[in-house]
Amino acid sequence: MNPHKVLVIDDEPDIRALFALTLSQLGLRVSEAGDVQSARTLLTKHRYSLCLTDMRLPDGTGLELVEHIQERYPEMPVAVITAYGNTDSAVEALKKGAFDYVTKPLELQRLRAMVQTALELPHNRAPLSSDQTGLIGTSAAMERLRQQIAQVARSQAPVFISGESGSGKELVARAVHNHGPRSSGPFIPVNCGAIPSELMESEFFGHKKGSFTGAFQDKQGLFAVANGGTLFLDEVADLPLMMQVKLLRAIQEKSIRAVGSHEEKSVDVRILSATHKDLGHEVSAGHFRQDLYYRINVIEVQVPSLRQHREDIPELALLFLNQFAREAGIVPPVISPDAMEVLKQKNYPGNVRELENTLERAFTLCSNGVITSGDLHARNTPPTGSSDTGPAGEKTENGPIDDYNPGSGVAIDDYLEEIEREIISRVLEDNRWNKTATAEKLGISFRQLRYKLKKLGID
Repeated sequence: MNPHKVLVIDDEPDIRALFALTLSQLGLRVSEAGDVQSARTLLTKHRYSLCLTDMRLPDGTGLELVEHIQERYPEMPVAVITAYGNTDSAVEALKKGAFDYVTKPLELQRLRAMVQTALELPHNRAPLSSDQTGLIGTSAAMERLRQQIAQVARSQAPVFISGESGSGKELVARAVHNHGPRSSGPFIPVNCGAIPSELMESEFFGHKKGSFTGAFQDKQGLFAVANGGTLFLDEVADLPLMMQVKLLRAIQEKSIRAVGSHEEKSVDVRILSATHKDLGHEVSAGHFRQDLYYRINVIEVQVPSLRQHREDIPELALLFLNQFAREAGIVPPVISPDAMEVLKQKNYPGNVRELENTLERAFTLCSNGVITSGDLHARNTPPTGSSDTGPAGEKTENGPIDDYNPGSGVAIDDYLEEIEREIISRVLEDNRWNKTATAEKLGISFRQLRYKLKKLGID
């Protein structure tokens, strides 16, 4: 096989010589240019697998070359070389399509890792399918989303994934990871809102034994675990301000320091982040640092709400029902035309996750293998003893809906699941754990009951 060719552009001969020596040790052929014009000439004469360019050149800038390469040679990754601490110019290059960046003075190990990652990129930007991404739908909105994923997967730039709750932001993050050059590395998702603030630094960066009370042994942090792969920061807006400072430094310097350690450790991690909140508003309100916002939001991917691709609802519904039926060991039910019309007209503030939950509930309630509109509208009644009547028997408003407090921090899915668990447990006890009688009492099949017991963890 012919060795890969790499074009190095820098006006300092010593820097070019260092690049040439380092890359030739990797079995690569290196061409050198000292200015923009020489580089453009070489690009017309040879086909390169990678281009490395300094940001400041005698007759132009590296940004000009990034734009030129994106326009003329879009399949070729280009990385920029920038001065230490000057990450603003590097971020601007990433926004214009640069693959990655390295800083002077050069760290040769990091340079080698970046070059090897770039050479593993696919040579084409073929559109991704539903099967490849897990993002179901043939609508224009979903086609655009999959196309954007294919584009950003080729870069090492941080990606901010915005979208409403339940729209599929983690699926998008996994697709970006799986279709990029880091796919063989780890994908580490972390919910930033689920980590206690006092443990965040240890969780992200690790700690040394004895560094604080309870640190009985050394522990790797999430950055170290994700080394060579992708770290997905879900609900990043929930990070406290002090942790935002530390995260910004880790991203900019590409190095971390464990709690209780005096040594910096280099890490090679791509950062993907997401939140359902308006991060721009969080910045304006002083809840999120502006410098971190610009650092993680180099490329933004917007995930459409289900309301923006309603035409995909029949395909999604079929997928979920087949999944439920497979787990229950039964033939999947069909959806009546009136029920499908109801599904298409719903507002779905919870997006695809809400559609899945709606269908799962209808799946357990339907009879004769058909989901009707009545199954979609059916609601659990409160267990006996939960007062929906007053002392004199008069009707009150204290049913499950009125008991739910949206500001309590309890997700609505968890609340409804708990109600369902209570109802099934009560009916099981009333029937002395006779599952056949319980299923008949609930109006569902025995297999459907068995599926619900497994899902709800009822022994």
